Amino acid sequence: MKWILLSGLLATLSTCDREAPRARAVTEDGSLSLTLATFNIRYENPSESDWRAWRNRIGRLVKSIRSMNPDVFGVQECLHGQAADLRASLPDYDFHGVGRDDGKRGGEYAAIFFRSDRFEKTDGGTFWLSDEPEKPGSMNWGNTYPRTVTWVRLVDRSSGRGFCVFNTHWDHRNQYSREKAAPLLARRIEGRPHADEPLILLGDFNATEGNPAVDYFVGKAVTLAGKKLAAWGTPLIDTYQLLHAGVKNRRTLHFWQGHRDGWAKVDHILVSRGATVEASDIKVERSREEQPSDHFPVWAKVRWE
Repeated sequence: MKWILLSGLLATLSTCDREAPRARAVTEDGSLSLTLATFNIRYENPSESDWRAWRNRIGRLVKSIRSMNPDVFGVQECLHGQAADLRASLPDYDFHGVGRDDGKRGGEYAAIFFRSDRFEKTDGGTFWLSDEPEKPGSMNWGNTYPRTVTWVRLVDRSSGRGFCVFNTHWDHRNQYSREKAAPLLARRIEGRPHADEPLILLGDFNATEGNPAVDYFVGKAVTLAGKKLAAWGTPLIDTYQLLHAGVKNRRTLHFWQGHRDGWAKVDHILVSRGATVEASDIKVERSREEQPSDHFPVWAKVRWE
């Protein structure tokens, strides 16, 4: 993988945008306030040589992230060279993630970035969505590529308040794989350390609201992989759906078309109950050629008392 370290341009972007004002992670009243984002950044595809090529859109992507100003964000389809470019371009963020093929640098990452000045990582890991979740590269549910979940526990440096973030990228073709992934992920969420702390689940689920694998996480009784499951005991809040239930055009996977028309919202941010969702939206640039990826990022601002 060729690393594209556009040092001049990216250093300028990082230096300028770093001056943007930031909200404190913990407010004066002690509540935990976080801006979150999930972004499928589109893998570096050598066949894309125009405005869609990675070397031509890395600057746009960094600018998009800076404009959302997240405290924590997850990326999907991130190859190792792209991760290196983002880390060089976003020096105020720490990074956690591994390649899905070998648990090292091979294949796409579902990685998590978090502000290094605010948070300390106390725990974290990656597991594979398969019958052998600790085996790097494992896949046996009919998916073509390995699928993973990356997670971290973060602690706010000033208050000591902790929370956990899970970032996932489900299979794009096989519904059976998605239906097997949901209960495995739910069990890992339930078994996380410090399970009483706030929880964030985000990622590219390759499934929309109404898909039973997604609906399971918001507390609906569903049938997954042929098994009837009662409503999950620790349902989450869909941050976008909560505030925009009536919005019909909510597409996030736009295939480089640059518009939101349609229902294909496959990128989600879910949070544990008790959170107040103050804002949430899909970020769309002005023109098709200004989009930094074939997915629109989704962001949310949430607060726990």
